[in-house]
Amino acid sequence: MTQGLTKLKRLLVLVLLYSSLIACTSMQHIDDARVIDTSDPWESTNRTIYNFNDGLDKKFFKPIASSYVKVTPEPFRIGATNFFNNLHYLNVILNNSLQGKIDQSVSDIFRFVFNSTLGIGGLFDVATPMGLEAHKEDVGQTLAVWGSAQGPYLNIPAMGPNTTRNLPDYATKYLLNPFTYLAFTIALPVQLLEIVNTRANLLNASNFRDSAAIDGYSFTREAYLQSRKNLIYDGNPPAENFDDIFEDIDLDEEPL
Repeated sequence: MTQGLTKLKRLLVLVLLYSSLIACTSMQHIDDARVIDTSDPWESTNRTIYNFNDGLDKKFFKPIASSYVKVTPEPFRIGATNFFNNLHYLNVILNNSLQGKIDQSVSDIFRFVFNSTLGIGGLFDVATPMGLEAHKEDVGQTLAVWGSAQGPYLNIPAMGPNTTRNLPDYATKYLLNPFTYLAFTIALPVQLLEIVNTRANLLNASNFRDSAAIDGYSFTREAYLQSRKNLIYDGNPPAENFDDIFEDIDLDEEPL
């Protein structure tokens, strides 16, 4: 156990050093690093990966998610969503602290503790009725606060849209996930359930995209970048002269 914790600390230090390097090397000549760059210098490659992901989703993930919704009671899906949100909440707490949001960090520590105990491992959200609001913080948001530029938009095979600034978040989310340190036979089923449950929660969003968008790739890119901007500015992005494509849909919707 001690060796495992030492390894975790070392890996976290490496991630944070890498994140700091990104921030320091990109702070020059940036008036506001949080500005969302809508350019897509790798569009050709991104479109190829998007088409691969879309095909994989339509043939595999979406049918499974649709069947999951049909056969799984809504209370179970809500409980699963609560559980996975709580499971990744240590990453939120870490990034609260790194951004200097001390009050929010303290509130989120209590939220995690109450949901993990009184909420039976996070299955029930008992913290929200207590006035402990949920937050969404990650390494990409932290790097934006530190002064790092967004970097190119990209699509990752089997994972979807991202930006280079947010890539280190995969590492911290993995390292701070308690199931990372459990036996593979336990962790794998949990991870598979999370994938299916997450895809089920996005069925309405993907159906809206497929029915409303002529170019699914462009729609997904703009939706993702606007969503990131909203998170980085804590829900209060500066006004711009464009229509908000989220006006008719909530991408953070509750389970169906």
